[in-house]
Amino acid sequence: MTRQLILAINPGSTSTKVGLFDGTDEIMSRTVRHGADVTGLSLPEQLPHREREVRDLLAETGIAGEELSAIVGRGGLLAPMTSGTYAVNPLMREDLASGRFGMHASNLGGLLAHKLGDLFQVPNFIVDPVVVDELGPLARATGMPEINRRSIFHALNQKAVAKRFAAENGSDYNELNLVIAHLGGGITVGAHAKGKVIDVNNGLDGDGPLAPERAGSIPVGQVVELCYSTRYKESEMKQKIVGRGGLFAHLGTFDAIEIEQRMADGDEQAALLYETMAYRVAQEIAKHGATLRGDVDAILLTGGIAYSTWLTEQISARVGYLAPVHIYPGEDELKALAEGAFRAIRHEEAVREYEGDTHGTRI
Repeated sequence: MTRQLILAINPGSTSTKVGLFDGTDEIMSRTVRHGADVTGLSLPEQLPHREREVRDLLAETGIAGEELSAIVGRGGLLAPMTSGTYAVNPLMREDLASGRFGMHASNLGGLLAHKLGDLFQVPNFIVDPVVVDELGPLARATGMPEINRRSIFHALNQKAVAKRFAAENGSDYNELNLVIAHLGGGITVGAHAKGKVIDVNNGLDGDGPLAPERAGSIPVGQVVELCYSTRYKESEMKQKIVGRGGLFAHLGTFDAIEIEQRMADGDEQAALLYETMAYRVAQEIAKHGATLRGDVDAILLTGGIAYSTWLTEQISARVGYLAPVHIYPGEDELKALAEGAFRAIRHEEAVREYEGDTHGTRI
Protein backbone atom coordinates (compact mmCIF):
# COMPACT_ATOMS: atom_id res chain seq x y z
CA MET A 1 0.00 0.00 0.00
CA THR A 2 1.30 3.47 -0.90
CA ARG A 3 2.32 5.51 2.11
CA GLN A 4 0.70 8.88 2.72
CA LEU A 5 3.30 10.76 4.69
CA ILE A 6 2.19 13.80 6.65
CA LEU A 7 4.50 16.24 8.46
CA ALA A 8 2.81 17.96 11.42
CA ILE A 9 4.29 21.08 13.05
CA ASN A 10 3.22 22.64 16.36
CA PRO A 11 5.30 25.71 17.36
CA GLY A 12 5.50 26.84 20.98
CA SER A 13 7.20 29.84 22.55
CA THR A 14 10.53 28.05 23.13
CA SER A 15 10.22 24.88 21.06
CA THR A 16 8.69 23.34 17.96
CA LYS A 17 7.02 19.92 18.13
CA VAL A 18 7.34 17.95 14.90
CA GLY A 19 5.66 14.68 13.98
CA LEU A 20 5.87 12.44 10.92
CA PHE A 21 2.85 10.25 10.22
CA ASP A 22 1.91 7.58 7.73
CA GLY A 23 -1.73 8.51 7.45
CA THR A 24 -2.64 8.81 11.14
CA ASP A 25 0.01 6.35 12.39
CA GLU A 26 2.94 8.07 14.03
CA ILE A 27 6.37 7.25 12.60
CA MET A 28 8.37 9.80 14.59
CA SER A 29 7.82 12.76 16.89
CA ARG A 30 10.39 15.12 18.30
CA THR A 31 10.54 18.39 20.21
CA VAL A 32 13.10 20.84 18.84
CA ARG A 33 14.11 23.25 21.60
CA HIS A 34 15.30 26.69 20.51
CA GLY A 35 18.07 28.69 22.11
CA ALA A 36 17.90 32.30 23.23
CA ASP A 37 19.44 33.32 19.91
CA VAL A 38 16.18 32.27 18.28
CA THR A 39 13.55 32.93 20.99
CA GLY A 40 14.97 36.40 21.56
CA LEU A 41 13.93 37.39 18.03
CA SER A 42 10.50 38.60 17.00
CA LEU A 43 8.23 35.79 15.78
CA PRO A 44 8.54 36.74 12.08
CA GLU A 45 12.33 36.79 12.49
CA GLN A 46 12.23 33.29 14.00
CA LEU A 47 10.60 31.77 10.91
CA PRO A 48 13.76 30.97 8.85
CA HIS A 49 15.54 29.53 11.91
CA ARG A 50 12.66 27.24 12.82
CA GLU A 51 12.20 26.24 9.17
CA ARG A 52 15.84 25.18 8.94
CA GLU A 53 15.60 23.12 12.14
CA VAL A 54 12.45 21.33 10.91
CA ARG A 55 14.16 20.60 7.56
CA ASP A 56 17.20 19.22 9.40
CA LEU A 57 14.98 16.97 11.49
CA LEU A 58 13.16 15.70 8.41
CA ALA A 59 16.52 14.98 6.74
CA GLU A 60 17.49 12.79 9.70
CA THR A 61 14.57 10.49 8.89
CA GLY A 62 15.94 9.79 5.42
CA ILE A 63 12.64 10.88 3.88
CA ALA A 64 12.80 13.48 1.12
CA GLY A 65 10.38 16.38 1.40
CA GLU A 66 8.99 15.52 -2.03
CA GLU A 67 7.80 12.18 -0.62
CA LEU A 68 5.36 13.95 1.70
CA SER A 69 1.66 13.94 0.89
CA ALA A 70 0.92 16.99 3.04
CA ILE A 71 2.36 19.38 5.63
CA VAL A 72 0.11 20.71 8.38
CA GLY A 73 0.77 23.37 11.01
CA ARG A 74 -0.95 24.46 14.19
CA GLY A 75 -3.34 27.30 13.40
CA GLY A 76 -2.65 30.63 15.07
CA LEU A 77 -4.63 33.76 15.91
CA LEU A 78 -6.77 34.54 12.89
CA ALA A 79 -10.23 35.89 12.16
CA PRO A 80 -13.08 33.81 13.64
CA MET A 81 -13.64 30.76 11.46
CA THR A 82 -15.65 27.59 11.07
CA SER A 83 -14.11 24.31 12.23
CA GLY A 84 -12.18 22.35 9.64
CA THR A 85 -9.00 21.92 7.63
CA TYR A 86 -7.86 25.04 5.78
CA ALA A 87 -5.42 25.50 2.92
CA VAL A 88 -2.76 28.08 3.81
CA ASN A 89 -3.60 30.88 1.38
CA PRO A 90 -1.99 34.34 0.92
CA LEU A 91 -4.54 36.14 3.12
CA MET A 92 -3.95 33.68 5.96
CA ARG A 93 -0.20 34.13 5.67
CA GLU A 94 -0.61 37.90 5.75
CA ASP A 95 -2.77 37.81 8.90
CA LEU A 96 -0.45 35.32 10.66
CA ALA A 97 2.72 37.24 9.83
CA SER A 98 1.35 40.68 10.70
CA GLY A 99 -0.26 39.57 13.94
CA ARG A 100 -3.41 41.44 12.92
CA PHE A 101 -5.52 39.34 15.29
CA GLY A 102 -2.76 38.79 17.84
CA MET A 103 0.80 37.54 17.82
CA HIS A 104 1.40 34.07 19.25
CA ALA A 105 3.97 31.34 18.58
CA SER A 106 1.23 29.21 17.00
CA ASN A 107 1.05 31.80 14.20
CA LEU A 108 4.27 30.24 12.92
CA GLY A 109 2.49 26.89 12.33
CA GLY A 110 0.72 27.92 9.15
CA LEU A 111 3.73 29.95 7.98
CA LEU A 112 6.09 26.99 8.43
CA ALA A 113 3.63 24.63 6.72
CA HIS A 114 3.48 26.96 3.73
CA LYS A 115 7.23 27.59 3.49
CA LEU A 116 7.98 23.87 3.50
CA GLY A 117 5.00 23.01 1.34
CA ASP A 118 6.11 25.56 -1.23
CA LEU A 119 9.66 24.21 -1.11
CA PHE A 120 8.62 20.58 -1.58
CA GLN A 121 5.56 21.31 -3.76
CA VAL A 122 3.06 19.52 -1.49
CA PRO A 123 -0.32 20.69 -0.07
CA ASN A 124 -0.15 22.62 3.21
CA PHE A 125 -2.86 23.16 5.79
CA ILE A 126 -3.86 24.26 9.26
CA VAL A 127 -6.56 22.51 11.32
CA ASP A 128 -9.03 23.86 13.91
CA PRO A 129 -7.18 26.90 15.28
CA VAL A 130 -8.12 28.36 18.67
CA VAL A 131 -10.40 30.93 16.98
CA VAL A 132 -12.90 28.36 15.67
CA ASP A 133 -16.20 30.16 16.19
CA GLU A 134 -19.53 28.30 16.02
CA LEU A 135 -21.26 30.17 18.84
CA GLY A 136 -24.99 30.67 18.68
CA PRO A 137 -26.40 34.20 19.18
CA LEU A 138 -27.55 33.36 22.72
CA ALA A 139 -23.97 32.51 23.67
CA ARG A 140 -22.52 35.69 22.19
CA ALA A 141 -24.53 38.55 23.71
CA THR A 142 -23.58 40.13 27.07
CA GLY A 143 -25.01 42.82 29.36
CA MET A 144 -22.62 45.40 27.91
CA PRO A 145 -23.36 46.46 24.31
CA GLU A 146 -19.67 47.20 23.77
CA ILE A 147 -18.65 43.61 24.49
CA ASN A 148 -19.65 40.34 22.85
CA ARG A 149 -18.39 36.97 24.04
CA ARG A 150 -15.70 35.49 21.79
CA SER A 151 -14.84 31.91 20.95
CA ILE A 152 -11.22 31.20 21.86
CA PHE A 153 -10.67 27.66 23.10
CA HIS A 154 -8.80 24.37 22.67
CA ALA A 155 -10.63 23.67 19.43
CA LEU A 156 -8.03 21.30 17.96
CA ASN A 157 -8.02 18.87 20.88
CA GLN A 158 -11.73 19.15 21.69
CA LYS A 159 -12.75 18.41 18.09
CA ALA A 160 -10.25 15.55 17.73
CA VAL A 161 -11.34 13.88 20.97
CA ALA A 162 -15.01 14.25 20.02
CA LYS A 163 -14.40 12.50 16.69
CA ARG A 164 -12.38 9.72 18.37
CA PHE A 165 -15.14 9.12 20.88
CA ALA A 166 -17.73 8.96 18.09
CA ALA A 167 -15.63 6.50 16.05
CA GLU A 168 -15.00 4.27 19.07
CA ASN A 169 -18.73 4.11 19.75
CA GLY A 170 -19.85 3.50 16.18
CA SER A 171 -21.42 6.92 15.89
CA ASP A 172 -20.94 10.18 14.01
CA TYR A 173 -19.72 13.35 15.73
CA ASN A 174 -22.39 15.25 13.81
CA GLU A 175 -25.10 13.16 15.47
CA LEU A 176 -23.94 13.59 19.09
CA ASN A 177 -24.41 16.11 21.88
CA LEU A 178 -21.26 16.25 24.01
CA VAL A 179 -19.78 18.38 26.78
CA ILE A 180 -16.00 18.41 26.54
CA ALA A 181 -13.62 19.85 29.14
CA HIS A 182 -10.00 20.45 28.18
CA LEU A 183 -7.99 20.50 31.40
CA GLY A 184 -4.58 22.12 30.97
CA GLY A 185 -2.75 25.30 31.95
CA GLY A 186 -5.98 26.90 30.76
CA ILE A 187 -9.36 25.19 30.93
CA THR A 188 -12.13 25.38 28.33
CA VAL A 189 -15.47 23.59 28.45
CA GLY A 190 -17.49 23.36 25.25
CA ALA A 191 -21.06 22.35 24.43
CA HIS A 192 -20.88 20.34 21.18
CA ALA A 193 -24.30 20.09 19.53
CA LYS A 194 -24.41 17.84 16.45
CA GLY A 195 -20.89 18.76 15.34
CA LYS A 196 -20.81 22.44 16.36
CA VAL A 197 -19.48 24.07 19.52
CA ILE A 198 -22.46 26.31 20.23
CA ASP A 199 -21.10 27.63 23.53
CA VAL A 200 -17.69 27.62 25.21
CA ASN A 201 -15.85 29.78 27.70
CA ASN A 202 -13.17 32.10 26.34
CA GLY A 203 -10.08 30.41 27.76
CA LEU A 204 -7.80 33.36 26.99
CA ASP A 205 -9.60 36.35 28.47
CA GLY A 206 -10.40 35.07 31.96
CA ASP A 207 -13.75 33.42 31.31
CA GLY A 208 -14.63 30.06 32.90
CA PRO A 209 -13.12 27.96 35.71
CA LEU A 210 -9.93 28.93 37.50
CA ALA A 211 -7.04 26.97 36.06
CA PRO A 212 -3.37 26.34 36.86
CA GLU A 213 -2.29 29.61 35.24
CA ARG A 214 -5.57 31.50 34.64
CA ALA A 215 -7.82 33.33 37.07
CA GLY A 216 -11.09 32.28 35.48
CA SER A 217 -14.35 34.17 35.99
CA ILE A 218 -14.15 36.53 38.95
CA PRO A 219 -16.38 39.46 40.10
CA VAL A 220 -15.85 42.18 37.51
CA GLY A 221 -16.52 45.06 39.88
CA GLN A 222 -13.63 44.01 42.11
CA VAL A 223 -11.38 43.67 39.07
CA VAL A 224 -12.26 47.24 38.05
CA GLU A 225 -11.40 48.46 41.55
CA LEU A 226 -8.07 46.65 41.40
CA CYS A 227 -7.32 48.12 37.98
CA TYR A 228 -7.88 51.66 39.26
CA SER A 229 -6.11 51.14 42.58
CA THR A 230 -2.75 52.03 40.95
CA ARG A 231 -1.25 48.92 42.58
CA TYR A 232 -0.67 47.22 39.21
CA LYS A 233 0.24 48.23 35.69
CA GLU A 234 -1.95 47.08 32.78
CA SER A 235 0.57 44.40 31.82
CA GLU A 236 0.63 43.10 35.40
CA MET A 237 -3.17 42.92 35.55
CA LYS A 238 -3.23 40.94 32.31
CA GLN A 239 -0.72 38.50 33.79
CA LYS A 240 -2.92 38.09 36.84
CA ILE A 241 -5.71 36.99 34.50
CA VAL A 242 -3.66 34.81 32.12
CA GLY A 243 -0.18 33.46 32.77
CA ARG A 244 0.30 34.03 36.49
CA GLY A 245 -3.25 33.73 37.80
CA GLY A 246 -5.20 30.74 39.08
CA LEU A 247 -3.37 28.10 41.10
CA PHE A 248 -0.03 29.75 40.36
CA ALA A 249 -1.11 33.01 42.00
CA HIS A 250 -1.94 31.14 45.21
CA LEU A 251 0.61 28.32 45.27
CA GLY A 252 3.51 29.56 43.13
CA THR A 253 3.37 26.57 40.78
CA PHE A 254 1.47 25.41 37.69
CA ASP A 255 2.49 21.78 38.23
CA ALA A 256 -0.50 19.57 39.08
CA ILE A 257 1.77 16.71 40.15
CA GLU A 258 3.53 18.97 42.64
CA ILE A 259 0.21 20.27 43.94
CA GLU A 260 -1.12 16.75 44.48
CA GLN A 261 2.07 15.86 46.34
CA ARG A 262 1.55 18.88 48.58
CA MET A 263 -1.98 17.66 49.25
CA ALA A 264 -0.63 14.22 50.18
CA ASP A 265 1.79 15.94 52.55
CA GLY A 266 -1.06 17.71 54.31
CA ASP A 267 -1.06 21.13 52.62
CA GLU A 268 -4.62 22.31 53.31
CA GLN A 269 -4.42 25.38 51.05
CA ALA A 270 -3.29 23.26 48.09
CA ALA A 271 -6.11 20.80 48.75
CA LEU A 272 -8.72 23.57 48.99
CA LEU A 273 -7.65 25.28 45.76
CA TYR A 274 -7.28 22.07 43.77
CA GLU A 275 -10.73 20.93 44.84
CA THR A 276 -12.08 24.41 44.05
CA MET A 277 -10.77 24.00 40.51
CA ALA A 278 -12.55 20.65 40.19
CA TYR A 279 -15.71 22.22 41.63
CA ARG A 280 -15.64 25.10 39.12
CA VAL A 281 -15.01 22.74 36.18
CA ALA A 282 -17.96 20.59 37.26
CA GLN A 283 -20.16 23.69 37.46
CA GLU A 284 -19.10 24.74 33.95
CA ILE A 285 -19.92 21.26 32.63
CA ALA A 286 -23.29 21.20 34.39
CA LYS A 287 -24.13 24.62 32.93
CA HIS A 288 -23.99 23.08 29.48
CA GLY A 289 -26.60 20.56 30.51
CA ALA A 290 -28.93 23.54 30.17
CA THR A 291 -27.23 24.66 26.95
CA LEU A 292 -28.05 21.25 25.43
CA ARG A 293 -31.52 21.12 27.06
CA GLY A 294 -30.55 18.04 29.10
CA ASP A 295 -29.84 15.99 25.96
CA VAL A 296 -26.19 15.04 26.61
CA ASP A 297 -24.80 11.81 25.17
CA ALA A 298 -21.46 11.95 27.01
CA ILE A 299 -19.04 14.12 28.95
CA LEU A 300 -15.40 13.93 27.85
CA LEU A 301 -12.47 15.04 30.03
CA THR A 302 -9.21 15.64 28.17
CA GLY A 303 -5.98 17.64 28.38
CA GLY A 304 -2.80 17.13 30.37
CA ILE A 305 -4.39 17.32 33.82
CA ALA A 306 -6.92 14.65 32.85
CA TYR A 307 -4.12 12.21 33.77
CA SER A 308 -4.98 13.04 37.39
CA THR A 309 -7.28 10.30 38.67
CA TRP A 310 -8.06 12.36 41.78
CA LEU A 311 -9.18 15.37 39.76
CA THR A 312 -11.24 13.45 37.19
CA GLU A 313 -12.97 11.49 39.96
CA GLN A 314 -13.88 14.73 41.75
CA ILE A 315 -15.37 16.15 38.57
CA SER A 316 -17.11 12.90 37.59
CA ALA A 317 -18.74 12.59 41.01
CA ARG A 318 -20.45 15.96 40.49
CA VAL A 319 -21.54 15.61 36.85
CA GLY A 320 -22.08 11.87 36.35
CA TYR A 321 -25.84 12.34 36.82
CA LEU A 322 -25.90 14.31 33.57
CA ALA A 323 -24.26 11.75 31.25
CA PRO A 324 -21.54 9.06 31.26
CA VAL A 325 -18.05 10.51 31.77
CA HIS A 326 -15.14 9.34 29.60
CA ILE A 327 -11.48 10.25 30.11
CA TYR A 328 -9.10 11.06 27.23
CA PRO A 329 -5.94 12.24 29.00
CA GLY A 330 -3.32 14.31 27.20
CA GLU A 331 -3.51 16.60 24.22
CA ASP A 332 -2.03 14.81 21.23
CA GLU A 333 -2.07 17.85 18.99
CA LEU A 334 0.37 16.49 16.40
CA LYS A 335 -1.88 13.49 15.82
CA ALA A 336 -4.94 15.75 15.67
CA LEU A 337 -3.22 17.87 13.02
CA ALA A 338 -2.27 14.76 11.02
CA GLU A 339 -5.84 13.44 11.25
CA GLY A 340 -7.21 16.68 9.82
CA ALA A 341 -4.71 16.70 6.95
CA PHE A 342 -5.35 13.00 6.27
CA ARG A 343 -9.10 13.58 5.98
CA ALA A 344 -8.39 16.41 3.52
CA ILE A 345 -6.04 14.51 1.20
CA ARG A 346 -8.41 11.51 1.19
CA HIS A 347 -11.30 13.87 0.30
CA GLU A 348 -13.21 12.77 3.39
CA GLU A 349 -13.51 16.43 4.35
CA ALA A 350 -13.69 19.47 2.09
CA VAL A 351 -10.68 21.76 2.37
CA ARG A 352 -11.82 25.20 3.48
CA GLU A 353 -10.63 28.57 2.21
CA TYR A 354 -9.69 31.27 4.74
CA GLU A 355 -11.62 34.48 4.01
CA GLY A 356 -10.29 36.66 6.82
CA ASP A 357 -12.26 39.30 8.65
CA THR A 358 -15.62 39.29 6.87
CA HIS A 359 -17.56 40.93 9.73
CA GLY A 360 -15.19 43.66 10.91
CA THR A 361 -14.33 41.63 14.00
CA ARG A 362 -11.02 42.12 15.79
CA ILE A 363 -9.72 39.47 18.17
